[in-house]
Amino acid sequence: MKPEDLQLLVTREMPFGKYKGRLIADLPGHYLNWFAREGFPKGEIGRLLQLMQEIDHNGLSPLLAPLRVRMPSQPR
Repeated sequence: MKPEDLQLLVTREMPFGKYKGRLIADLPGHYLNWFAREGFPKGEIGRLLQLMQEIDHNGLSPLLAPLRVRMPSQPR
């Protein structure tokens, strides 16, 4: 894992599938666990999904909150 991977989790969107367009950090645990059972895709997206699954599985998702980019119209 590279430190910048954590920032990618909160900015990169899922490029395919049922959750296409959703941020990787916002993917549901059951979907991430499905990839863990069936196999992660190759390349960067697979690496990020695997990292997010590990974070989610260990209950560490709240640690990503400070990395999320707030839009000016987004409530705090």
